[in-house]
Amino acid sequence: MKNSITQLLEKYALQELIGWLDVIFILFEVSIIIFFSWLISRLLKRVITSVEGRLTDRANGDDVKRIQTLSRVLRYIATVIIVMITLMTVLSGFGVSVAPFLATAGVAGIAVGFGAQSLVKDYFTGFVMLIEDQIRQGDIVEIAGKIGTVEEVTLRYIRLRDYEGVVHFVPNSVITVVTNRTRSFAYSVIDISVSYKENIPHVNEVLKQIAKEMRADPAYSDMILDDLEIAGVEKFADSSITLRSRIKVVAMYQGPIRREFQGRVKVAFEREKISIPYPHLVIADIPRINA
Repeated sequence: MKNSITQLLEKYALQELIGWLDVIFILFEVSIIIFFSWLISRLLKRVITSVEGRLTDRANGDDVKRIQTLSRVLRYIATVIIVMITLMTVLSGFGVSVAPFLATAGVAGIAVGFGAQSLVKDYFTGFVMLIEDQIRQGDIVEIAGKIGTVEEVTLRYIRLRDYEGVVHFVPNSVITVVTNRTRSFAYSVIDISVSYKENIPHVNEVLKQIAKEMRADPAYSDMILDDLEIAGVEKFADSSITLRSRIKVVAMYQGPIRREFQGRVKVAFEREKISIPYPHLVIADIPRINA
């Protein structure tokens, strides 16, 4: 095709345009490469999104979060790979040899690897956490001393938003232990203190009745998975006995259930005349000594 156009230009005495022919063909070739790269990127993203939708429809609540997280990471990886291949192809189109760049990139990669070990560790740790399904978007976790809701999971970092709304960006390399509070079920642990004079079996019956009423309440019935478990006396304090119990709940609802239960305990204890002890300070009269 190029030869045909060259002959046509020579026929009409337009030799001055022949010099621009190479540039025009290179730009045309680069445009085609960029267009097809964009098209492939769009198709891959649509395929990943379509597969995500089908898997999500068949998955339960826990697996949905994992599928969404993996889908987002796959889209990111696909974009990076396509951009890198497109860049090398474009350079080849302009007549730039890619081999020296690859060799230089290999040497530079080794040098950068020594200087950016934490960055490499970030990506490696992030990949392992995704494969092992340790963290998903929407989970409530404790990592690197921070507690919050996972808003974003990447191969580089995890973005958390805590109860006060503060956002924390935690690099994956500093994560050594993941405490996930949102897997299947959890226990809402409740410590109740009563006076030494109270009848423990009676107090236990009152606590069980409170839990039974909460399970019957439509506002909390879907959150509670089992009856109240009373472990017994947890400790003897200076002016009280602490009773420990727990309720099996849907993950993420430990706090709301505990707060509601403790509020009802206050009301029930007042009704049953069960005293909730608090520190007392008694100041005795000291007789004055006349000098």
